[in-house]
Amino acid sequence: MVEIATNYMGPTRALRKIGNKLGLAWWAKIDTSQPEVTYWFGPFLTKRSLNSTLPDFLEDLSSEGAGSISHELIRCKKGEPLTT
Repeated sequence: MVEIATNYMGPTRALRKIGNKLGLAWWAKIDTSQPEVTYWFGPFLTKRSLNSTLPDFLEDLSSEGAGSISHELIRCKKGEPLTT
């Protein structure tokens, strides 16, 4: 009988988690005015990988009606909550 691990974490996800715990992960802090919310998008291993996926996330927020979207890229350790 073969047992399948249901809690398997792929290598990239594991590295992201470790990087975040060490404060080395890249995050985007995104603020909107309508609604007045701060979103955290990440973690990412590199600034380049964050930059390559950020436009899609920002476009999703815009298409959902978010107003006045601003963002900054931050290398830090971030936990919950990811929306405030």
